[in-house]
Amino acid sequence: MYVPPRLVGRVRESGELDAAFRAAREGTPSAVLLGGEAGVGKSRLLGVFADRWRAQGARFLAGGCLELGTEGLPFAPFTAAMRQLVRDIGVDGVGALLPAGAAPGLGRLLPDFGEADGDAFTAEARARLFELVLTLLERLAADGPVVLAVEDAHWADRSTRDLLVFLVRNLGAGVPLLIVATYRTDEVHRSHPLRPLLTELDRVPGVRRVEVARLGREEVRELVRGVLGAEPPAARLEEVFARSEGNPLFVEALLGSGGDADLPESLRDLLLGAVHRLPEETQEILRVAAGGGARIEHELLAAVTGLDEQALTRGLRPAVASNALVVDGDGYAFRHALIREAVHDDLLPGERTRLHARYARVLEERPGLMPARQRAVTLAYHWYAAHDVVRALTGAWEAVGETRKALAHAESLRMASRVLELWDRVPDAAHRIGVPHAEVMEQAVTFAWLAGESERGVRLANAALATPGLEAEDPMRAARLYQRRGLMGMKLARDDAVNDFRTAARIVPAYPPSRTRARVLATLAHQTAGLHGTRDESRAAAEEAMEVARAVGDVEPEIELGLRLAWDQVLRDGDLEACLARIDRVAELAGEVQAIDPLMRSLVNRADVLEMFGRHREAAAVAAEGIARAERYGVARTTGAYLAINTAEPLVSLGHWDEALAVIGRALAQDPPNVIRGGLVFLAGGVAVARGDLDAAAAEAAAARELIALGAARRAQHLFPVCRLEALVALGRGRAADALAALDPVMTDEDLPDGPRYALPALVTAATACAALGDTGPLAAIRARVAGMSVHGPVQEAHRLTFAAEAARAEGVLDRAAWEAAVAAWDALEQPHSTAFALVRTAEAAIADGDRNAAGARLRRADRLAADLRAAPLRDKAARLARRARITLGGAEPEPPRLGLTPREAEVLRLVAAGRSNREIAAALFISAKTASVHVSNILAKLGVSGRGEAAATAHRLHLFDDG
Repeated sequence: MYVPPRLVGRVRESGELDAAFRAAREGTPSAVLLGGEAGVGKSRLLGVFADRWRAQGARFLAGGCLELGTEGLPFAPFTAAMRQLVRDIGVDGVGALLPAGAAPGLGRLLPDFGEADGDAFTAEARARLFELVLTLLERLAADGPVVLAVEDAHWADRSTRDLLVFLVRNLGAGVPLLIVATYRTDEVHRSHPLRPLLTELDRVPGVRRVEVARLGREEVRELVRGVLGAEPPAARLEEVFARSEGNPLFVEALLGSGGDADLPESLRDLLLGAVHRLPEETQEILRVAAGGGARIEHELLAAVTGLDEQALTRGLRPAVASNALVVDGDGYAFRHALIREAVHDDLLPGERTRLHARYARVLEERPGLMPARQRAVTLAYHWYAAHDVVRALTGAWEAVGETRKALAHAESLRMASRVLELWDRVPDAAHRIGVPHAEVMEQAVTFAWLAGESERGVRLANAALATPGLEAEDPMRAARLYQRRGLMGMKLARDDAVNDFRTAARIVPAYPPSRTRARVLATLAHQTAGLHGTRDESRAAAEEAMEVARAVGDVEPEIELGLRLAWDQVLRDGDLEACLARIDRVAELAGEVQAIDPLMRSLVNRADVLEMFGRHREAAAVAAEGIARAERYGVARTTGAYLAINTAEPLVSLGHWDEALAVIGRALAQDPPNVIRGGLVFLAGGVAVARGDLDAAAAEAAAARELIALGAARRAQHLFPVCRLEALVALGRGRAADALAALDPVMTDEDLPDGPRYALPALVTAATACAALGDTGPLAAIRARVAGMSVHGPVQEAHRLTFAAEAARAEGVLDRAAWEAAVAAWDALEQPHSTAFALVRTAEAAIADGDRNAAGARLRRADRLAADLRAAPLRDKAARLARRARITLGGAEPEPPRLGLTPREAEVLRLVAAGRSNREIAAALFISAKTASVHVSNILAKLGVSGRGEAAATAHRLHLFDDG
């Protein structure tokens, strides 16, 4: 089986192992009980752990317990460890670590040491052997840390278990020895002999229990990518993740099956081996249970098996004892879904059909066995599996109604698709479910939209709209289909999507007034509000939509248009609080009528406007809440991924770049639509270029340009950041002319929605490019472009201030006051990278003014900010400027004595002013706490103050440490 080139995931588990090793290395007795189900990757985790610490000088000894009948081979792991040690240092080397003449005692473990003494079967001999092994390990560890691993302890024989307990209980303090025992949690049932041992060791100080969890979706994706050598298709990944439930062994086995729907034989054997050893009556019950899914209630199982309580209990006990089934409340669950699948697939075709029919009949005859919603979906499943197409169709349609009540849109879509699949196979299908085919099609389209399945929804809408005569015979339905297709097309960044809204508005009858017309017009108004050259069209549609909505008493258009009006308010009046209040009102109305899309858009808009006004922390929190809701509502891949942009953007602003990249990575793993993927990619590219990884940034820029919308629906928020990223890469490579060329759309495409917000940062970069070129020719046009913009909020104002200062610099004027204003603006917004950039420019202006002290203070602060961000290019810029001005960065310049204080006393006073205790001062300055106390006493005397607080107040009052 393929072994991935590096460990996938396991951050928590690796951290626990590393922590235990460090504790042992520092002399604290340590052991780890590493549990996890079969195939979850315990051995792989342990191997990587061993490689990591072996490379740093640790010795790693390992052995596994071997299954031999019902018990393992005695002392097998210790024999393997001894054999490994003999290979490493030889028999004589091992003997040298033992008391004189004691080496033959190890002959009980390894024949290399000769014959053991004659009292082979006495308790004393066993005790001496245990002591001998402990002594060997302790003396071996005296030369460096040792890890002893006992693998597959669930197969351990009694002697092995006893020796393991002895070693763990007798680990001596100061000995750098770590013991790790691995075991299968799924094998350790209630009567397993390892179970009491684990409980006993749990109470031993220094022992920690670590359970290796299954892999998450992103980790499975990484594993699949490693096995296949390429990025897996989203559908394949979902299938593998769902079927494997994150078990790496099952992931690899499923991939090794070549994509067949059936389980591979090797995996089937793995899963069914334990089942086939059970009594036949138990196997039959398991076959019945497998037909009911991964979990089944006791009462339902009894009804389907037809067994009386005594017979059913008798048959179930071996299944529970063997851990094939686990008790789960009032029912039973298969320990792993793939076990159920294997058992179910082991049924003969006729058996399987009859079994599902039995389930369905029982559920129809006894509806009280399940809640209505679960029963509807379960009935649909069983009749479909029983190949009864009539009942499968009616059951699926009933399930559509039940899942819709629960807002389970993806399940509703699946059930509606099942109805469409069976439609032509059932005579009088429309009569049987009470609705026409067109209604089922429209509902399927709606469910696809609500579930975020835009590609699938567009295909369904295309099929529905292809119905001959639909527009003429049923214009209302056709208009709704065009509206939904347009909305999904916008999600997919299709240039022609807006035309669907126009077509819907054209064909929907104006008289009599209708909810459909009000909603179609509201959608047209909302969706065209952000497009180039459509303001009049949007306004007219909004006015008519509100008029029609009032006439028919429909609240949805108010929801639809509320967000547009909120943005109008903030852009027209700059009234952020009024805008937020209107957005909250939309969310409230949407929540009342369970309108998920506008509810989610209200969160997107709230996060967006908060970020625009520099309230980054609030923006990130709102967007993160939105992502959680998107997962709950089943739209994680679309709206949830879009909200990831809203989460990552403020995190980037705040300088939390690694956290932002993690958010971006998780969202990209969802395989979002192209325009969303493009937004995520250029954010990642912005971090890459700021950290000096120009190749990665260039790749992200190229990818983003392919993904963003560049047609009729293009927006500044998609295009301008990519132009700026390309320009920053060009500047980083010393190609200022290419940078200006990349920014040409920003300077010429003047009427895109969101223009100022996304154009201003790019135009700052354009001014930088002019300065680098020494060419002020393009600057007049750039200045004119900025002058013609409306500035909304403090972030845009900070960009405007930065542009003014940078444009003056391009013209040879180092305007220190302008740069100080920019520093203050960015400081107030808590944007460290922009602050550091402005600080470097301010220092440049201060040096030109001859103010070297001020320049040094600003450069040192810029360097600290850039260092925290790992923004290497900005640090280099500060360092070059400091060298030219003969300024030392990093606080390395010795401070002159202040108020009669020595340099060391000045350092201590700085820490006193920062509120540090003597112990903290000692740690910071690498001195003893007593020495720190002496320094503090001297400082108090020299300053003539009575205490630490007064000393700190004096330092602050005299601005002694303002530069740091």
